[in-house]
Amino acid sequence: MARLPGNRQLTDSKGKPLFTLRDINLLPRSEKETLYGTIIPVQLFSMFTISRETYRGSDGEKKIEFIAPEGLGICRIEVRLSPLDRDPVFFLEIADTQYHQMELAFCIINDPFSQRFNVDVDEKGKNNYFTTLGRNIPEEIKAMKAGLFPNQTHRGLRMFSNFLPLFEVFVDSLGMEIIVAEPLSYDNAIRYEKYGFDYITGKRLMCEINEGFRKGNIYQRRLDGSSPFRSAGFETTVHGRSWAIHDGILEQPWDGIRICLQIGQRAGIDTFPERINISPR
Repeated sequence: MARLPGNRQLTDSKGKPLFTLRDINLLPRSEKETLYGTIIPVQLFSMFTISRETYRGSDGEKKIEFIAPEGLGICRIEVRLSPLDRDPVFFLEIADTQYHQMELAFCIINDPFSQRFNVDVDEKGKNNYFTTLGRNIPEEIKAMKAGLFPNQTHRGLRMFSNFLPLFEVFVDSLGMEIIVAEPLSYDNAIRYEKYGFDYITGKRLMCEINEGFRKGNIYQRRLDGSSPFRSAGFETTVHGRSWAIHDGILEQPWDGIRICLQIGQRAGIDTFPERINISPR
């Protein structure tokens, strides 16, 4: 049962209630694409002249791909201005969980006309799978200096605030009460806090990180200029801290952070209240 004011239970064209992505994925292709299309920010359609009915651009080519296989409770949405584009403008991956919750696995919204930084490949051009197979230090330095955060290949379009309310309504219409996610970096975790997420696991680590970056404490002392990612003053911003953590300043893996958003509620968590804000990318 939907809980948000003015929202209602999602149904198929025959009025049958839908409770999971698996239910949606059993529908005919056009019907499930219409339902999934409601969680794409409206601004993307107008910005890139994409039809909300056909998902085609002014050139007649289809710009939006929905991957929602029958029998599975997963969905991937990719928006590309051209089929040959290396990076999507919008990339979303969501999944049912065994606890009747919605997992927000990935949400990436790129500015396709901004400079690309090859931080996602090693120095030989091979995919590094979020740096688990090696880093591309020269590209990371350029990305950092351009104001990007770890793992960002492009500047963003700052549309997550447009996406999340649509996604929350969609999840609520399935009768689910919780969205879960796993931040891939420190800045992701802080950003999710801003949108009302709470911690399932990892809040203690986030508080320890904040304490460690305070003046005279362990992480602040490690900002000794020994690498471009450990410059003095990085402790004051999310951007600086995130790159220092990406560089291994914690001396432990960034792992085990799980967060959740209860539909219609905001947790009000802020593990870095004294931060100096800079323009987000």
